[in-house]
Amino acid sequence: MGPHLMKRPPKYVHGFIDRHGKPRFYFRRAGFKKVPLPGLPWSSQFMEAYEHALAGQSASIDIGFKRAKPGSMRALAVSYFQSVDYRSMRARTQRVYRGMIERFCEQADKDGNKFGDKRAALIGRDHVVRLIATKADKPEAANQFRKVLRAMMKHAVEIGLRADNPTRDVRAIRVKSEGFHSWTDDEITQFENRHPVGSRARLAFALLLYTGQRRSDVVRMGCQHVRNGVLTVCQEKTRAKLSIPLHPTLQAILANTPTGNMTFLTTQFGKPFTSNGFGNWFRDQCNAAGLPQCSAHGLRKAAARRLAEAGCTAHEIASITGHASLKQVAHYTRAVDQERLASAAMEKVKTRTSSG
Repeated sequence: MGPHLMKRPPKYVHGFIDRHGKPRFYFRRAGFKKVPLPGLPWSSQFMEAYEHALAGQSASIDIGFKRAKPGSMRALAVSYFQSVDYRSMRARTQRVYRGMIERFCEQADKDGNKFGDKRAALIGRDHVVRLIATKADKPEAANQFRKVLRAMMKHAVEIGLRADNPTRDVRAIRVKSEGFHSWTDDEITQFENRHPVGSRARLAFALLLYTGQRRSDVVRMGCQHVRNGVLTVCQEKTRAKLSIPLHPTLQAILANTPTGNMTFLTTQFGKPFTSNGFGNWFRDQCNAAGLPQCSAHGLRKAAARRLAEAGCTAHEIASITGHASLKQVAHYTRAVDQERLASAAMEKVKTRTSSG
């Protein structure tokens, strides 16, 4: 095949002289398609094709809203959308990530240049810090953007488009929030008084409270998932498989509520709820009960709190809720243990004082 032309070619490039005396160059990398490179090394034509090959894409690939320039953030987005990390996500997470990336690529800087046209290799830590700072008024959104951008830059490093990840040392914005409001016992009673047994609202409420599951799991529950008084759940988010004994109250509500479909909960048209559709509908039921501060996810937190108050350990609570990490579960047990220990301590002080 002839002697090699270059002593130090670009990474993953192999060059040689063919039998006709013509120089040939190819991009060769394990797991990537072999790509012929035109022109001479380091020329503009050569490097344009090289960057396309490095991103794992052909020059004609489009990410759905505009043709990508070689080495740009759009080209990186194209490659990331075809990566194993992105494709292994749930469809819902993919939609969130893709939406944020596409909006970012269409966003313009102070000079009117779109970020999608900027070279991925030139994005620095200072750029990332400024981008996150523009979203500081919405810290949750800023942190989510940081997470998505970090995933993209991690992919850029993996495909050799850049040597480092500029988001690595950029800290998330600390959010001082308890998250979704956890229902109190008084609020639980108030909802029950507004929505009687036999109504769809009361059934939805009971499924959330007595299983401790997310709304995305509750909307898929049906009679086929119950056997011998045990509800089987395969969580959509974590893929964890749970077997949850039915609480007597939930059993009674199921027995007194018409459910003739594959799912316990259906829309007014008799069709299964989507996760978002159910969230909006349940929001209306909370408002009708005079509980605008309450939500479906808040009942999951209330379920964990009640389990902790019943004396359940963190592992026992997680066996019901399916939390992958015990960190959040421990929050409930610590709060309950603190209250219990404080009461016991005060009783000891009162006893000692009265005896003295």
